[in-house]
Amino acid sequence: MKLLLLGGTSEARALAKRLHPDIDLISSLAGRVPDPALPVGPVRIGGFGGVDGLRTYLQDNEITAVVDATHPFAATITATAAQVCAGLGLPHLVLARPAWPHGDAIVVADDRQAAQTVKDLGYQRVFLTTGRSGTAAFRESDAWFLIRAVTPPDAETLPPDHEILLSRGPYGYDNELALLVDHRIDALVTKNSGGGMTRAKLDAAAALNIPVLMVDRPALPDGVTTVSTVDEAVAWLRGL
Repeated sequence: MKLLLLGGTSEARALAKRLHPDIDLISSLAGRVPDPALPVGPVRIGGFGGVDGLRTYLQDNEITAVVDATHPFAATITATAAQVCAGLGLPHLVLARPAWPHGDAIVVADDRQAAQTVKDLGYQRVFLTTGRSGTAAFRESDAWFLIRAVTPPDAETLPPDHEILLSRGPYGYDNELALLVDHRIDALVTKNSGGGMTRAKLDAAAALNIPVLMVDRPALPDGVTTVSTVDEAVAWLRGL
């Protein structure tokens, strides 16, 4: 077996640690985050160049199986991998961490609907945690935003009234609670990323009765095999 592990998540790093060096694998990171946490074993950084580029890479490197353990919102690479693997007949697995329960959150389909909901409900001080690519939908908003991201968003995508907070998880409950209180936040906008690294903001918002607008996950491609844990991914690979 020669495995391509599409990574960039804590689950991907944990899976690489379980497999290396027993399985010949290479982890692939998109390269959008500076100084990323690297998995054990060989790593490539950068895109593939779409469907044709990924197909060429898999063939040239004699890849025999692909595990997609990318972020739940990395819809483009997930769709590309599913299409290419199906065309080549390669075993292909999506390791998707469980989503957060919606609970009392206001579920929206995308960033644009989130921005419209902020406007419709009159929120004035918003904690925006949808990442650097999620700010553009809010650039004409009248609200004030505390924008947390790993890297600075492009200036032209930012709303007029905002503060940038550059940081990387995991985040603790006490710090999240203090952040919401100190900035007088009246709404939280987040993606349903799942996992424990950024869960604390939801618990803090619930404790303060702050409404949550949760961007729902994009649907996975039809017909893909999925698991939700590293153990299940290891078992799938052993089954090959």
